[in-house]
Amino acid sequence: MTTTPAVHFIDVSCGYDRAHPVVRDVSLRVEPGGFVGLVGPSGAGKTTLIKSMLGMTPSVSGTVRVGGRAVSPGRSPDRVGYVPQVETVDWTFPVTVEQVVMMGKIGGMGPLPWPSRTDRREVAETLERLGIGGLGGRHIRDLSGGQQQRTFLARALVANPALLILDEPTASVDIKTRDDILHLLAELNRQGVTIVMTTHELNTVAAHLPWVLCVNGGIVAQGRPVDIFTGPILSRTFQTEMRVVRDAESGAVLVAEAGSHRPFSELPTVAPAGAEIAP
Repeated sequence: MTTTPAVHFIDVSCGYDRAHPVVRDVSLRVEPGGFVGLVGPSGAGKTTLIKSMLGMTPSVSGTVRVGGRAVSPGRSPDRVGYVPQVETVDWTFPVTVEQVVMMGKIGGMGPLPWPSRTDRREVAETLERLGIGGLGGRHIRDLSGGQQQRTFLARALVANPALLILDEPTASVDIKTRDDILHLLAELNRQGVTIVMTTHELNTVAAHLPWVLCVNGGIVAQGRPVDIFTGPILSRTFQTEMRVVRDAESGAVLVAEAGSHRPFSELPTVAPAGAEIAP
């Protein structure tokens, strides 16, 4: 029996005006329960793709479906949580952590314009779950980067989404917070939440995500990181020479970094002990 994809793009070109699509001719499927990362350089179209899943990209040709239903510009699909880049948030806006998270409940509050006792309990439980239970009354501008990221993740989760979409969720946080966030996302995924996220952190993606899309104006490649994180594929994606180091025994990707601008045949083949340069 064929399952309905959580996300389905069919020949999609999208952007912010019809004359200049940011990405072209994209076809992809994200199956229910998937955990997918989008990687690529700045301006490659990663954010544009996820905004098309949310109905936030004004110009779309082709078909975008989320949960089996067509997504139209200006109409957000049901049961989808979204965590934006923290850099896009106005941190001077006078709002507390609890109020931000409560925004995630607005769509399900019914006719009354204020939160119920149940809404407040669910917000409190979500804050506790993310380790920021004591910060409900604090202004968002007074939070650390990791606390800010957890606040907007709580806003997305409080509505119990089937699909969670995150734009650079580990940007601007320290290493421990990054790992905490990724372990939390992995746990949510094990509980059945489908996750799609963008990231610049190739090593983090390689370590944590089972499926990756390399994006630059379209889909350059997709698959398991161990299969598609190679010098040639990443060089096409990032439009610069890239070098990938793998563990010699497990084949796991250890490092993906910008190399020199010399041809691949002239790159040094010296690697750390127990590692090898990938093709």
